[in-house]
Amino acid sequence: PSDLAAILYSSGTTGKPKGAMLSHGALKANAIALQAAWRFGPGDVLLHALPIFHTHGLFVAINTVLMNGTHMIFHSHFDPSAVINDLPKATVFMGVPTYYTRLLGKGALTNESCQSVRLFISGSAPLLTETFQNFTERTGHTIVERYGLTEAGIITSANPDKPRKAGTVGWPLEGVTLRLADDNDTPVAAGQTGGVQIKGSSLFSGYWNNPDKTAEEFTPDGFFQTGDIGCYEDDGQLTLVGRAKDMFISGGFNVFPKEIEQVVDSMDGVEECAIIGLPHPDFGESGLAIVVAEPGATVDAEIIRAALKKTVANYKVPKRVVLANELPRNAMGKVLKNALRETYRVQWDEWIKGR
Repeated sequence: PSDLAAILYSSGTTGKPKGAMLSHGALKANAIALQAAWRFGPGDVLLHALPIFHTHGLFVAINTVLMNGTHMIFHSHFDPSAVINDLPKATVFMGVPTYYTRLLGKGALTNESCQSVRLFISGSAPLLTETFQNFTERTGHTIVERYGLTEAGIITSANPDKPRKAGTVGWPLEGVTLRLADDNDTPVAAGQTGGVQIKGSSLFSGYWNNPDKTAEEFTPDGFFQTGDIGCYEDDGQLTLVGRAKDMFISGGFNVFPKEIEQVVDSMDGVEECAIIGLPHPDFGESGLAIVVAEPGATVDAEIIRAALKKTVANYKVPKRVVLANELPRNAMGKVLKNALRETYRVQWDEWIKGR
């Protein structure tokens, strides 16, 4: 069980990718936990269209169905029409948020085409509330959101047998100990946000040829620091507020971009947005919102800022809003905020000087 099975490199959205060493025991523990959490049974058939250069397709999907000993329909790449055509043959489908938005773009996706599927699962990147709701309205199915890392496999998941809420990623899997902690690694009080820290049998063994980085990422009492910030819902489900590295401090106040992004995403004409923190001479850092409009829609930057001022605290309102055709993403659909910082830094500095 302790032998090295694979070295998987992280997506590298904030820096140089690191090689996470995964043992046979860790992979087995996660597959067993997922088989139980997602209620896999003898009649299940997985429709697999994920890339297998990533842990989502390689281990989360494949290992779970292999552990279950049942059939898998394997697509070499994601094609929404091909997936819809094969849905009647499947009972489980796993995808990233981009898959679900593209499926929704096809009129052939209906309640009838999804009748045999008992479980639609999404992960690897945040699922927009709008996508979550539109999928339910179109198909009658509520997507199961889950949360995982290259270093740990799947950590939490919504429960197939319980009501699901957009934006929440469920409860810790069997074998996972999860806590929310402050900067001193002290668990935070109920209702507060904190850094997500985990222990468990599916956790990686360390970073390949990088013992210093391995030691840096663990607390003195052995918890792995995921770099994510979260809070608990009243029913105990975890909601992710954002990445610690994405958080910025404006005028002495912590700003978590995801909170504001969700508000902007819900505005008429907005397809999606990303908010980044950049240096500001008065506030230390301030927010820049990069907004993508829906096809054929027109959005106004100042109208967005005015709407935000009515919704969130003033220190959270981005100092500037810019429009873009699309947001840069990695292969699994995560927005590359480091690329956005590089792209807009010069423009931001010029705006600050001329304001």
